[in-house]
Amino acid sequence: MTGCERRTAKAKRELLLARAFLVGVAEPPAPALAGFVAEHGPCRAVGIIQQDKAPPAVTAEVEARREHVSGEKMLVAAEAAGARLVVPEDGEWPHEVFASLSGARSVDLPGMAEPIALWVRGEVPLAEAMRQTVAVVGARAASGYGEHVAAEFGHGLARAGFTVVSGAAYGIDGAAHRGALAAGGLTVAFLACGVDVDYPAGHSRLLRAIAEQGAVVSEYPLGTPPRKHRFLVRNRLIAAAGRATVVVEAGSRSGAANTANTADALGRPVLAVPGPVTSKNSVGCHGMVRSGQAVLVTRTEEILEALSPLGARPSVEIPGQARRTDGLHPHAKRLHDSLTGMDCASADELARDSGLPLGKVRALLPELELAGFVARSERGWSARA
Repeated sequence: MTGCERRTAKAKRELLLARAFLVGVAEPPAPALAGFVAEHGPCRAVGIIQQDKAPPAVTAEVEARREHVSGEKMLVAAEAAGARLVVPEDGEWPHEVFASLSGARSVDLPGMAEPIALWVRGEVPLAEAMRQTVAVVGARAASGYGEHVAAEFGHGLARAGFTVVSGAAYGIDGAAHRGALAAGGLTVAFLACGVDVDYPAGHSRLLRAIAEQGAVVSEYPLGTPPRKHRFLVRNRLIAAAGRATVVVEAGSRSGAANTANTADALGRPVLAVPGPVTSKNSVGCHGMVRSGQAVLVTRTEEILEALSPLGARPSVEIPGQARRTDGLHPHAKRLHDSLTGMDCASADELARDSGLPLGKVRALLPELELAGFVARSERGWSARA
């Protein structure tokens, strides 16, 4: 290693140590500390904090842990656990994703601040995994209907080239992750605890699969246990990460509703899935649609449409969704539609049903037969499956 390379490696190590200390010394979102770091840079900010010369707002956020945090110990623990610290100075930092949180902090939006750094488990570079994302969230105590829809959305979005972002919880989150994994796509889980903590415990295998095929991410140091307030803080990262947030099932006051409110505050589209009017799990979704906060969606194609520029067709089509009859001439398609509602029919009957001239019907039927759309028998014409 040359002298220049050694100096570069040393500077990078110092930067990681500083960011590790900063992400561990304050409980997120820590807006005062985030602004202080953005103004002074991580290394200088650490020096000022350790000298107890930080502004009062920053000191209030860091004083409880300042004497107990070691960036070196956290980096060593992360390496042992197969995790890494991703920082804004890295090429794999998704700058565009968190720019909205930085902007929200700068205008003093309550509870908003960009992450100072992120602990990541998974081989896929974070910027690559989060290049094109949709957040799918919902109730933990989800219904079978909700889990089915979430899995379908996860699968469809992954096939369309989107990374599915969620929180790895039971119910809707887990179903969305599994759908994306089944499609062979990318998925990212943001945790409200350390990336080495399997929470919920029943999702330990799912979290391993997400790390293998995407990324498990947290701003909390390794070993940090989940706490109720951390889920709400974590939700701002999910909301910021998605180009849109899809709520599959949610109560009137729930974590999913909180994520949707945050996405709305950040200017991200909110999409909601309808459910039975008698279902408590769908009260939140119906309220979002009724208030105009959310757009109603029922299929993956409708999510893609919402992500497309106004008046444009979705830029990404889902493979396998085309119908056999899409390429037919309108008259041939009308004739085929008439046949699908009949067991067997004569040309005269089809002319009356479709409204097409008898001569046109007699000319089209052999063409449809050759193309494999219809079959002729002694009883008449019928549609082929």
